[in-house]
Amino acid sequence: MQKILVANRGEIALRIMRTINRMGIKTVAIYSEADRHSPHVLFADEAVCVGAAPSSQSYLNGDLIIDLAKKLKVDGIHPGYGFLSENAAFSKKVEDAGITFIGPGHEAMRIMGSKLAAKECVKKYNIPMVPGIDKAIDNIAVAKKIAAEIGYPVLIKASAGGGGKGMRIAAKEAELEEQIERATSEAQSSFGDGSVFIEKYVASPRHIEIQVLADNYGNTVHLFERECSIQRRHQKVVEESPSSVLTPELRNKMGEAAVMVAKSCNYRSTGTVEFLLDEDLNFYFLEMNTRLQVEHPVTEMITGIDLVEEQIKIARGEKLRFKQNDITINGHALELRVYAEDPLNDFLPSTGTLNKYQQPTGEGIRVDDGYTEGMAIPVYYDPMIAKLITHGNNRTEAIQKMKLAIVGYRIEGVQTTLPFGTFVMEHEAFLSGRFDTQFVQKYYSPEKLLAQQKNKAALAAMIALKYWLQKQNEVKAAEPLSTNWTLRSH
Repeated sequence: MQKILVANRGEIALRIMRTINRMGIKTVAIYSEADRHSPHVLFADEAVCVGAAPSSQSYLNGDLIIDLAKKLKVDGIHPGYGFLSENAAFSKKVEDAGITFIGPGHEAMRIMGSKLAAKECVKKYNIPMVPGIDKAIDNIAVAKKIAAEIGYPVLIKASAGGGGKGMRIAAKEAELEEQIERATSEAQSSFGDGSVFIEKYVASPRHIEIQVLADNYGNTVHLFERECSIQRRHQKVVEESPSSVLTPELRNKMGEAAVMVAKSCNYRSTGTVEFLLDEDLNFYFLEMNTRLQVEHPVTEMITGIDLVEEQIKIARGEKLRFKQNDITINGHALELRVYAEDPLNDFLPSTGTLNKYQQPTGEGIRVDDGYTEGMAIPVYYDPMIAKLITHGNNRTEAIQKMKLAIVGYRIEGVQTTLPFGTFVMEHEAFLSGRFDTQFVQKYYSPEKLLAQQKNKAALAAMIALKYWLQKQNEVKAAEPLSTNWTLRSH
């Protein structure tokens, strides 16, 4: 490959381009009118505007992106995550245009893009799944019968869903019909597919995902797990690797299951298999994400493997350069998603201009971002400013580095999730490893965050006062010393 177009924006576009550049390959950026001066545009060898600010008129215009790629004689298109990254139709159009799609084949994307189709694909491999049905609900009477058999509470989920959209919980039969209607409506508006299904609601689960890599020659490996249980609105905020609760035996078992999921659909490229882990450490297959994940840096930090580089190598026909036994865990890594959101106001988006923007630095600290000081946060896209990643020899060290990195991250002009990150890093449930996907509901509130901040401010004031008093004692006027010298007038 001589030239790759990155069909994305912001931090992920810039992160991908850095690897492409290091590999000696030319880069092409696309941008909307709102992103004209973004760092990913300035970094690329070539850049072209694809339309107005709304993503439907720019980053989601697949046909235009392919036409531009052909005109610019692009060899490959990397979709990043979000936007067109899991669009099987776009992947096929890219391939039909004679351009390499840097990701899995469109058929694997189609299968794994539907939770129902994915369940059907993997069930013959005896991979554990949450009790439920593997077909769409189209009759409320049937739904009530199935829910009664499964046992309440039940979870209604969109087949084409993601990011917590199209998900509703019914605690009893009286709530079922209304929650199905709500999930169906949200799924239809969000994904253009109103299909929903029912499964047992697993209370207090952990969200564990396994990173896989597969080439075109049948070689598939896993790169261990990521713990993604700290979430708000079913979306991840803090991730880490490895998980604090997996034993080596369970890690191997889940890794092998993830590899089988990938093989079931002839997968190639990077991918992530997601599982629920209950309080008894039983795991259940959830879905497979057929793209690079937001939290991929924590896997890179503990394995030393550049996942974007591996994607590109696989796409251009290279075999995996390592086997399962070659991959080992080195230390511990954490990631905090730094969103322009207000944790004191239900994590609602916070718009504005980055009046001050200063990254933290230091050994074991990594920042993947797509903003510079003075830039405005657009209202049209996901409000993530950056990903803050730390790596240490162990979990305690990684947590300490994260706390220091948060203090060193200076952002003014918008509210961010940095204070929430500190709240998590200092909470006993997180420090002990005894937490689940209900962490926010169980332990967090704006009042608790404010109390933590006030305590810190009071402590800082006490330390400052003590320091001042010490200095006052040090600079007291010295006592006059006796001397044999006398003043003489001349």
